[in-house]
Amino acid sequence: MHEGEAFGPWLARQLRHRGMTQAHLALELDVTRAAVSAWITGRAEPREDKKRAIARVLGTDEATVHTRTADAQPIRPVRWYHRPAHADGGREFGNAAAFAFDADLAVLAREATQNSLDERYDASRPVRVRYTLHELTGEHLRLFLDALQWDRLLPHYEVAAAQQQKVGRVIAEGIRELLETDSLLLLRVDDYNASGLTGPDYGDGRFAAVVRRQLDSHKTSGLAGGSYGLGKATLWATSRLGLVLVGSTLSEPHEGRTERRVVGRLDLPWREVDGDAFAGPAWLGEPDTEPGFENVSRSWWADEETVEKLQLTRSGTDPGTSFLIVGAHDAAGDAESLQEMHEKLLRSLAANFWAAMTAGTKGAPVLEASVTTLRNGQVLLGEERVDPHAHEPARSRALKAYLDGTTTDRITGTEDVVLTHVPLTVPPLRGGKGRGVEHRAVLLVTPANDADVRPNQLVCMRGNRMTVSVRRVGDLPLGTNAFQAVLLAGRATGGEPPTDADNLAEQFLRAAEPPEHNDWTRTEELANAYARGARTRIDEFRKEMMAAVRVLVARREERTQGGPAILRELLRLDGGTALGRRVEGHPTIRHVDGELDARGAWRVRVEVRLPVRDDAWLLAPVAKFDVRSGGRPSVAWAELEAGDNCRIEEGNIRFRAGARTASFIGVTNVATHPVSAAMAPLIVDLQKVRRAGA
Repeated sequence: MHEGEAFGPWLARQLRHRGMTQAHLALELDVTRAAVSAWITGRAEPREDKKRAIARVLGTDEATVHTRTADAQPIRPVRWYHRPAHADGGREFGNAAAFAFDADLAVLAREATQNSLDERYDASRPVRVRYTLHELTGEHLRLFLDALQWDRLLPHYEVAAAQQQKVGRVIAEGIRELLETDSLLLLRVDDYNASGLTGPDYGDGRFAAVVRRQLDSHKTSGLAGGSYGLGKATLWATSRLGLVLVGSTLSEPHEGRTERRVVGRLDLPWREVDGDAFAGPAWLGEPDTEPGFENVSRSWWADEETVEKLQLTRSGTDPGTSFLIVGAHDAAGDAESLQEMHEKLLRSLAANFWAAMTAGTKGAPVLEASVTTLRNGQVLLGEERVDPHAHEPARSRALKAYLDGTTTDRITGTEDVVLTHVPLTVPPLRGGKGRGVEHRAVLLVTPANDADVRPNQLVCMRGNRMTVSVRRVGDLPLGTNAFQAVLLAGRATGGEPPTDADNLAEQFLRAAEPPEHNDWTRTEELANAYARGARTRIDEFRKEMMAAVRVLVARREERTQGGPAILRELLRLDGGTALGRRVEGHPTIRHVDGELDARGAWRVRVEVRLPVRDDAWLLAPVAKFDVRSGGRPSVAWAELEAGDNCRIEEGNIRFRAGARTASFIGVTNVATHPVSAAMAPLIVDLQKVRRAGA
């Protein structure tokens, strides 16, 4: 059981709730005004007989005075408080932070889950994150809107929706859909084994950083994935109504309590309603009595019935927070049905957090995540836990091998994982001394699985093992077997305890990330915080990791029986005999991007690197399916389209003399596919054109 609130702050709040002064209490208790002041400031605590007398004056029982885990009187009626317009006439027609990201379900899942990981409470257990889509209709909808005090909000929505601003148009669409369909989609994001929204309503702390402030990250750990304080804005941006309800179980008591701390926040543009002007945000809560904040709605400690009506009931007593997005939508437009939204959330969680959900044989993952879908409280799509080995089999295999210590120095089989290190020089801080510290990032490479439609990629991450970037590895020898690579940097390398170099690298890479946390690049923070040359160190690191992947891949090719057929064919153009390394003097495929069209055909764009020579190159583009059983069957082209520096000649490609790069587009003939294109990766190679009689 949590220890109750300190006596002084508790008593002061009870007096404010009753509108009673310290002098009045002193008179009722027959004590001096100085004695009451000493109790409230914490310099003294009343005797037991005086506590009994205080309980009588406050109209409560003695246990409440002793435990101080509840207020003496019920909460004041919860209401919406709309921030008055600025006295200087300033107006905001939307929350600028919300425009830093798209209101996309995939972005929401990334940002919200990252925040949950950053707030992990017990490091020996995973953070559990659960996404719940819940469609309300009919009586279920009306009961929820009543609990939300919808009638009091509607005048504000009507004025905001009439404004010809971006936010106004989004709100108008949300209101229209609610009225025409008599349905409302809620998206709830719960985390467990997280810190919860601790701290005061207005002062520094997690609660104020999320509910009251903008651009306040309030991250207390150097491991944090976020650093700009922008990610929380995706919660409100995902609501067509700009409305999010919050319920939290705290990891440490506030006002002597931990369970069912509730508040609502509404983000609307400036508006004028019934002659009164309002700045933008509004809060649902208990009218405050604290001096300086009188009548401002603050968080309240709700009872079980209230949180049930507001769809905020949590499972168990584990600390954490529930965010309820009211009027959720996917602005990208590619997920409209509940099934599509359910699947998009799953894909985003898997793509961004597969590593955090991967554990070694003897350990636990950092994160567990799931998605479920309801309609009027009934399960529509059962809870589906994200399995990293199902969504990212090759990458998860690589990380698990590293965690288990079963990596090798060379790939000889389809399940092998090879490890090497990539150096990162961390420069000193601006004004600091020294030449910097070398950190050794971990690079893992493993064969791609048959189902990998995007092989030959390098995934980078730090600290909490959220995917920061995914890069295609270019400049590979033709015929290189498909692979996946994973780079662990900073504290993601897993050293316990982490070294000084690990910690310095973690901070350095965090500074090198833009607000989206999707790259390591040249940022303003990097330039301001670190000594000259910091940006160059990032560029060097990127080059080193790519070079290391190519070395590991080439090491595998050296062990094959003469190398893949296509590679041998190209090598014979020069009569060379060295296998597995890039052969200078012959064209190489630099990059391939592909997608499946509506007919089930592969549509690919191929970029080619060309050695300079006086004569034009004439090569045949060959498409093959990478199936594991038997050879790789060729498939025919249905279309070939010239891009840069080339033209199509009878199914072959003639590259312009003197060109260094070229590109073309190809679409496969579905009739020649040996299996469905979704079942096998496509390999594109260039072969020497064989002339008749040659």
